[in-house]
Amino acid sequence: MAASNSRLKVRRQNNVNIVEFIDRNILDEANIATIGEEIAALVDAEPAPRLLISFANVDHLSSAALGTLITVNNRVRGKQGQLRLANIDPQIYEVFVITRLNKLFSIHENTDEALKSFT
Repeated sequence: MAASNSRLKVRRQNNVNIVEFIDRNILDEANIATIGEEIAALVDAEPAPRLLISFANVDHLSSAALGTLITVNNRVRGKQGQLRLANIDPQIYEVFVITRLNKLFSIHENTDEALKSFT
């Protein structure tokens, strides 16, 4: 039943879970909580998770969503995993720069580049 309420599309390629958002606007607290739980489950399912989060369909992102990304990043690092972000809209990327989150995350132009960056 949880899958029908999913806010994410997940596929696997080269031992990497690629996560894409269904919603164009990630602003609603309840959806952000659901997204956080779904991604946490992906991270917890593997000993050293490799996760690529694509923002290809995203137009707007709230500060709560950024907080969830930081939590996910800490969880992945805690398991010696790797997290990559890709396809971030220039306006959203600007928020990453202002908040200096572009220094915290490994951000790539597109999914292919991000996939190549995994070690």
